[in-house]
Amino acid sequence: MKYKTIFFDLDGTITDSAPGIMNSIKYALEKNHLPMLSEEQLRSFIGPPLRGQFCKVCGLADEESARMVEDYREYYRDKGIFENNVYDGVIEMLEKLRKKGFRLAIATSKPEMFAKQIADYFGFSKYFDFIGGACMNESRTDKYEVIEYVIESCNITDRNEVVMVGDRSHDMIGAKKAGLHSIGVLYGYGSKEELEQSGAEMLVEVPEQIVSLMEV
Repeated sequence: MKYKTIFFDLDGTITDSAPGIMNSIKYALEKNHLPMLSEEQLRSFIGPPLRGQFCKVCGLADEESARMVEDYREYYRDKGIFENNVYDGVIEMLEKLRKKGFRLAIATSKPEMFAKQIADYFGFSKYFDFIGGACMNESRTDKYEVIEYVIESCNITDRNEVVMVGDRSHDMIGAKKAGLHSIGVLYGYGSKEELEQSGAEMLVEVPEQIVSLMEV
């Protein structure tokens, strides 16, 4: 298949954002005098929409979860957003893909404002034609909704020429629902089992392999 456009997830695919996200969760828990979560539970927040994850992991009502998201952002917008780094090999991968003529976009469940800020701060915004994410009011957080938003914003008419690259199940599920091809990355936060069970068409262990797949 000859792809023309590549959508990338952000957390766990472009950047290792675990420290900032987990510290922001800890801040919100402490502020609300809630029990601290295990390392595994904290990591489960990386990728999925925050509000739903607070409901699922902490057993909170929707209104309480919304308040937790606000408290999370108190820490995240000033500190957590920068407790982050780009995965080794990602910049080189993006440069090669651009040179080969691929159109690149980001489709993330992270608020679009934060995604753009991160891309600018770490110097990779120049590789992307469009950076799309969730709204600050917690709407458009479902990955399928974000993908559809990016498709519309990029004026894409042939979905068969688009591939979604991500590290979690919701990336693969969202891509399939939107009629896109998918690549799961094993260097992120999702397991091989999670990615395969959610329908990943291809798997890569390092960013460079994405370039190789695009050359087939």
